[in-house]
Amino acid sequence: MNTILILNAQVVNEGKIETKDVFVKDGLIDKIGTDLSGLQADNVIDANGKYLFPGVIDDQVHFREPGLTHKACIHSEARAGVAGGVTTFMEMPNTVPNALTQELLADKYEIAARTSLANYSFYMGVSNDNLEEALKTNPENVCGLKVFMGSSTGNMLVDNEQTLDNIFSKSSLLIATHCEVESIIKANTEIYKQKFGDNPHPRVHPEIRSVEACYNSSSMAIELAKKHNTRLHILHISTGDETELFRNDIPLKEKRITSEVCVHHLYFDARDYETLGNQIKCNPAIKADGHKQRIFQALLDDKIDVIATDHAPHLWSEKENPYWSSPSGLPLVQHPLNLMLEFYQEGKISLERIAEKMSHAVADCFQISKRGYIREGYWADLVLVDLANSTTVSKENIHYQCGWSPLEGKTFNSRITHTLVSGHLAFEDGQFDESVQGKRLLFER
Repeated sequence: MNTILILNAQVVNEGKIETKDVFVKDGLIDKIGTDLSGLQADNVIDANGKYLFPGVIDDQVHFREPGLTHKACIHSEARAGVAGGVTTFMEMPNTVPNALTQELLADKYEIAARTSLANYSFYMGVSNDNLEEALKTNPENVCGLKVFMGSSTGNMLVDNEQTLDNIFSKSSLLIATHCEVESIIKANTEIYKQKFGDNPHPRVHPEIRSVEACYNSSSMAIELAKKHNTRLHILHISTGDETELFRNDIPLKEKRITSEVCVHHLYFDARDYETLGNQIKCNPAIKADGHKQRIFQALLDDKIDVIATDHAPHLWSEKENPYWSSPSGLPLVQHPLNLMLEFYQEGKISLERIAEKMSHAVADCFQISKRGYIREGYWADLVLVDLANSTTVSKENIHYQCGWSPLEGKTFNSRITHTLVSGHLAFEDGQFDESVQGKRLLFER
C-alpha cells in the first residue's frame, strides 16, 4: 500500500477554490476533507499556501519516438512534462515510421509502458490509403484518429476530398484534425520564393501559412462533420476568424465538434518573429496580435474548449537553418501551466478556468476514464503550485532532450513544486522519482 496525505491545500477544482486535505491510496484519491490530519500516510505534504490543481492533460504532443530520437524520446519529453505539471499526454502519429498500422501503434504503447513517467495515449494515423486499418482502432484504449488536412512534419497529408468524406463518414471514433489548405500554402510559397529568394525572414511565415489556409480547411472539416455527424476535434486554432465556426450554446459533453488552442498561439504573436525568428516557426503559424486577442476571448467564451501545447522539439542546429529548411515546431510541454498562470497574474483568466480548460474539459472532450478532476475514486493526477515563488527558464533547468526553449530567460510568477502521476509522487522540488511509470489512458465510450 502506498499512501500520500496532502494537507491544507487550496484545491482548484470544478469551479471552486477550497481549503482541503487530500488522501491518496494505491494510486487513487481515497478521501477529500477538511481535517484528515489524523490519517497515517507514508508521505505527508504540507501544502499550506499552495494551490492543488488536477494534473494537466495535454491532448497534442510530438515526442519523436520511434525514428526521430535524435530530437526527443518518450522518456525525456514525458519527464519534462511532469516537471511542468503535465501528468498525461496524447501523442501524434507522425513518427518514423508513421503510426499507420495497429502493430506500429502498439509498438508506441509498449515503449511508453517501459519509459514514460506520465500517463499516455497515442493517436492512430490516417493516410490516403489506410482507412480500413485505422477503423480497427479500439475506442476504449486509444484517444482518437489523427488526420493531417495540411502537411506538417511527416508525409501524412490527406487532401483528397473523396478520401476525407470516407474517413468522416465511417469513423465512430473522435477525429482530430490539423487544418490548413495545402494548395493555398503551396501557391503562397512560390510567390514568396520569387519575392525573397532562398532566405526570407521568418516574419513571412504567417503570410505563407495564411489565415485563409486555416479558415478554409477548418470550414471544410466542420462541413464534413456536420454532414456525417462525426465526432470532430480541430487542433491548434490560430486565427480569430476560425473561432466564429464554433458554438458555445450547449455543454461540452453534448458537442460533436470541439476545438483546441495551444499556449503559443495565446502567448506569442507575429511581432515576436523579429526577436525569436525560426524558434517560433510552427504550423499553423503564429499570427498577428489581433488573432491572439480574439482566440483568448473565444477560449473564455467556450467557443474553444481545451488548451494544449503541440510540443514539437527540433535540434537547435536544425532551427538555425535558413527559413525554408528550418523545421516547424517548438518545445513547450514543460511550461504550459506556468504560461497560463501568467495570464491569471495579469487578471485575464481565473485559476478555476485554467483547471477547467487544461484538465476537466480535456477529460470530458475525450471521455477519459477517472481523470481530469480532483474527486474521490479518481486517479490521483495532481499538481501543487506555489504562486508566491517564481521560475526562470534556463538551459540548466530545461528537461527537453533538444536542450532549448523559446521561453529561455523568461521568469514566471509561479513554481510547480510537486506532481503526482496516478498516485505516484513523480516530481518534488526539482527532483524526479522514476521508479514508477505512468499508465495507459482508458476511455468511457
